[in-house]
Amino acid sequence: MQMIHQKRRADLVTWMARNSVSVVVIEDTEGRRDPALRYFSGHPCDALLLITVTGHAVLCPWDNNLAEQRAQVDVIVPYSEFGRHPVTAVQLLTERIGVPPQSRIEIPSQTPYPLFLTYVEALFGYNVLCRKDGGAHEEIERMRSIKDLLEIEHIEKAAAITDTLIDQLEKQVRSGKIKTEIDAALFLERSAREHPLAERCGFETLAAGPSRSCFIHPFPSCTASPFGTEGLSILDFGIMVEGYTSDVTLTIAAGKLTTAQEKMISLVEKAYKASLGLYKPGIATKEASAACDEVFRKAKKSMPHALGHGIGLEPHEGPAIRNREDNQWVFEPNMVVTLEPGLYDAVHGGCRLENDILITEKGNRVLTKSRIIRL
Repeated sequence: MQMIHQKRRADLVTWMARNSVSVVVIEDTEGRRDPALRYFSGHPCDALLLITVTGHAVLCPWDNNLAEQRAQVDVIVPYSEFGRHPVTAVQLLTERIGVPPQSRIEIPSQTPYPLFLTYVEALFGYNVLCRKDGGAHEEIERMRSIKDLLEIEHIEKAAAITDTLIDQLEKQVRSGKIKTEIDAALFLERSAREHPLAERCGFETLAAGPSRSCFIHPFPSCTASPFGTEGLSILDFGIMVEGYTSDVTLTIAAGKLTTAQEKMISLVEKAYKASLGLYKPGIATKEASAACDEVFRKAKKSMPHALGHGIGLEPHEGPAIRNREDNQWVFEPNMVVTLEPGLYDAVHGGCRLENDILITEKGNRVLTKSRIIRL
């Protein structure tokens, strides 16, 4: 485990040396969450991490006991030593490390402008960088979009648990044990917490019965409304293992459907199949999305959201899979992404089908078994 975090940091250090960056600062805190902290250190949350061009990793955690147990870094310095202020911590740690004057120090791209000015003042004599494009944090996004073998192993375990829960949930709906949206959401939440390998659900479960399935992301996420009753119900959830989440959406089609609902299901399945064949190395992700859009366009329908996205430490991360001119992502081996065509109608409800896909050297492998469940 320790070696994998060292390798990830070494890959970033290579980029840092090439771009003359001496220190990269990663911050995970309330309001400024960044799972790159866990990616590079193994520490789950609430800390500052400094990675130096010399290859050292210095962690400044809120919870020192947790860090001593989980972190795979060179040095751990409690956050309390710096008055629990990120700028003070970076300033004093930079001095301790002995970073030469005029060095380039890159702070998180999501740093608010007033805080950036505080960094500039405190790190007088250094070149403080805060970049969204072309900087270290864009490189980290690219790195995280291509999973290493350990990450794939975690996601495969999450996918296997997800498949088991889909089967169990179908049985519970058929038997009448799950009757409402809340029943479905709480079943998944409890199951995730009870499973010995899972940490929790990967994100807030979205459960929408026939009266609310027309919404892409229903608000609130679940209610006491009927679920799995006549019409179309949608369930969007994920399971987290070692910080890595799955992300699937299934549709339950119950009772006698209208002609419009049957057409919706048929189009979603057709779009899914047309797009899946383009989930392979070297194909621009917007081409796959365009194939989906074309299926819907011919039927005079349109999908109001992207076709998919990467998954990993976050339920939504690179690459983006959408039919937009500014989308420059290309499928690469070891990306793990979603495929989720959907259609939504205010009268007839919604239908979405989402699975997790591993891009391989020769094509792809579908990791989950979400589906249209007919009752």
